[in-house]
Amino acid sequence: MALEKLLGFGKQLLRVKVVNCNSEESRLSRCLNTFDLVALGVGSTLGAGVYVLAGAVARENAGPAIVLSFLIAALASVLAGLCYAEFGARVPKTGSAYLYSYVTVGELWAFITGWNLILSYIIGTSSVARAWSATFDELIGRHIEHFCRQHMSMNAPGVLAEYPDMFAVLIIITLTGLLAFGVKESAMVNKVFTCINVLVLLFMVVSGLVKGTLKNWQIDPDQILHGNGTNDSSFNITESLPTVERLGLGGFMPFGFTGVLSGAATCFYAFVGFDCIATTGEEVKNPQRAIPIGIVSSLLICFVAYFGVSAALTLMMPYYLLDSNSPLPVAFKYVGWEGATYAVAVGSLCALSTSLLGSMFPLPRIIFAMAGDGLLFSFLARISERKAPITSTMAAGVMSAIMAFLFDLKDLVDLMSIGTLLAYTLVAACVLVLRYQPEQPSLSYEMANTQDEVEMSDGISVPSMGILPDMEERFSFKTLLFPDNSEPSALSGFTVNVCASALGVLILVFSVLAVQGGSAVWNVVALSVIFMVCLLLVFIVGRQPESKTKLSFKVPLLPFIPVISMFVNVYLMMQLDRGTWIRFAIWMAIGFVIYFCYGFHHSTEAALARSSLDTELNGFKPSHDHNGEAMSPEKEAFLHNGLEDREDDDGDF
Repeated sequence: MALEKLLGFGKQLLRVKVVNCNSEESRLSRCLNTFDLVALGVGSTLGAGVYVLAGAVARENAGPAIVLSFLIAALASVLAGLCYAEFGARVPKTGSAYLYSYVTVGELWAFITGWNLILSYIIGTSSVARAWSATFDELIGRHIEHFCRQHMSMNAPGVLAEYPDMFAVLIIITLTGLLAFGVKESAMVNKVFTCINVLVLLFMVVSGLVKGTLKNWQIDPDQILHGNGTNDSSFNITESLPTVERLGLGGFMPFGFTGVLSGAATCFYAFVGFDCIATTGEEVKNPQRAIPIGIVSSLLICFVAYFGVSAALTLMMPYYLLDSNSPLPVAFKYVGWEGATYAVAVGSLCALSTSLLGSMFPLPRIIFAMAGDGLLFSFLARISERKAPITSTMAAGVMSAIMAFLFDLKDLVDLMSIGTLLAYTLVAACVLVLRYQPEQPSLSYEMANTQDEVEMSDGISVPSMGILPDMEERFSFKTLLFPDNSEPSALSGFTVNVCASALGVLILVFSVLAVQGGSAVWNVVALSVIFMVCLLLVFIVGRQPESKTKLSFKVPLLPFIPVISMFVNVYLMMQLDRGTWIRFAIWMAIGFVIYFCYGFHHSTEAALARSSLDTELNGFKPSHDHNGEAMSPEKEAFLHNGLEDREDDDGDF
């Protein structure tokens, strides 16, 4: 009895959401087009990091080979982007990775994903708002900082910021009002700032190609150490000659390929942000087409921009002279174009503005989707007359403003990485699982996935129609490697589920050992064994029949792309420090209290399961389906006939 209750509880934690993807109805206003999504993705991804990151990585990690670092990082990001694009075509609804997890791996994983995305976007919004405030304050002579330090200083080192950032709060409140007013107006503002930012970056790339020289990609360390580092008298470097460690080996790849890979791990985070496009499923026209195009196009544009800026920067100025904090102004000063620093300032503010909007835009939609599903408080799902998620937008603005007002977010920024990488990992795993699952064409089969209190596996029997999977299929090593069916079956789907779960565990163990185990012999042997087992599991998954469902976009090269994406994301997660994981555990503890005290009992999927149970007990003669829509005569007749068949079977006994 206790075991049955435990199994029932486990099933409820893993209940999946059934989404009617054929419905054009939307709770929000469908007013965005493909260009709006591309601008949103580019604006969110191509933030202020492009003005800072290239200099820091080129100086410390990769030298001129930073262009290769960005190429590797872009390829790794594209793996996740392709998985998001397929889900955007498959489930064009609001919710991004939260919803994708909900329809595939169940409610608990969906809540974990959504809860961490909320934290990621709150920290992202707050930190970018403080960066915007600091950049603007720098331009006007730091008057805001001096005033706040003098009149509102806070003495709580390690806990609170040195002073409350009033201007960052004002920025967030203004943006919250814009988002609450309407998504179309927000998209228009974003397009303006994104276009200005792209034009400024284009100017920088052209300037670098005009004023740069290939000699900076062919530097000889011996010449530098003997005092012949530069012939430019306008830039004095005699005060401190570079060390041998800072110069590396010289040439295009001064720190070797390991430096390129180290730089790629840092550059990977420069491509984070495109996932905000996936939250617009109910606000874009023709989402099945627009979302995949928006994600892939924005990643391509961002790669070209990062590649061009990093190439121009290292051509204009030797990598060992680059400034880690303000590389572009220093580089323009080095070539004698000091006036270009004003363009850099304008571009930085525009990039910060679009990055801020990119962090703030998806946050209310994640909260709105979770509240609509009953996992968060229901009042957060209210919408305005203009069909904007007004309550969740206000809640998001208040939380972000409080964070920006009180906290110095440097120690919390790594938490953004956990939330984002966890979402990327789950989306890749969900794509891997769903592509090998049997079709679900009828209501009865969809209900079999959502009813946890009622065992439906022996439910409606329609063997002659061939609609439900063939449950007579038996497991054997032959069917494992050479399946009899060309279409996915219940057995092949179950096989992929088991293999995907095992792959997730093995990738986690592999990443932990690779990061913490060092080069000990036992560790190398363990990594080799795990790698071979993973290859075997990938081979088994690849042998299973794929779904023939027509989608506007599908991830190519299955199962390799999702598995590689999972590995990259988990490996990067394991490189985060212990303090980040402790803060992550605290945030998750708060989330689990909310879920088990509220969300678990108010989940709409739980309510649907209970109503389905009541319907079954009352004779199973509904006039509406489980999505609240009127049921067609054909569907009602199908269900009625199925029940008659089952009653006849019971009578035979």
